[in-house]
Amino acid sequence: MAYWLIKSEPFKYSWDQLVKDKQTFWDGVRNYAARNNLKAMKKGEEVLFYHSNEGVEIVGIAKVAKEFYQDPTTEDEAWVVVDFKPFKKLKKPVTLVQVKADKRLANMDLVRLGRLSVQSVKEDEWNIVMELAGEK
Repeated sequence: MAYWLIKSEPFKYSWDQLVKDKQTFWDGVRNYAARNNLKAMKKGEEVLFYHSNEGVEIVGIAKVAKEFYQDPTTEDEAWVVVDFKPFKKLKKPVTLVQVKADKRLANMDLVRLGRLSVQSVKEDEWNIVMELAGEK
């Protein structure tokens, strides 16, 4: 199973809003690398939900509820969405400061590709984040 990370500014779409909505499609991705990550996601895979700009922390785990399909907010066939549903709020949020301070995460996309809105997460990185969140 692959792991992922998605970013959202909480004032635009927060973890709490995802929990309230129970499911949403992830639209507005206009970067080819992020789009390719969306296309690679499989139903049931787990996804870290990261609050960017405010909070700047990983707050929860979502799951892929539906694999990619045409982004309904544009007619441009290059862009896709994926449906996510909330799975679990983390016991302790994991801040970007914590991630950057942990040398084991130096190669994580969140550190290396900070602006990418949809990222892959390696299994060992996932396990370290879970450890930092008090989930292991």
